[in-house]
Amino acid sequence: MKTGIHPKYEAAHIRCSCGNVIETRATREEMHLDVCNACHPFFTGEQRIVDTAGRVERFNRRFKRPTD
Repeated sequence: MKTGIHPKYEAAHIRCSCGNVIETRATREEMHLDVCNACHPFFTGEQRIVDTAGRVERFNRRFKRPTD
């Protein structure tokens, strides 16, 4: 192996916007994430619908199925 061409592999702190901190090893000391396994809806089992200006209700009214 050649010397001096490989990046430094050290302890790293990965911080999520929810406040979760993950400690691992990487080539960068600190990284920032928008979502992680503690706050992502797939992992938490929560379904969040962000309703911006009534768009969900408007969609449901437009494409409402006729009831039998």
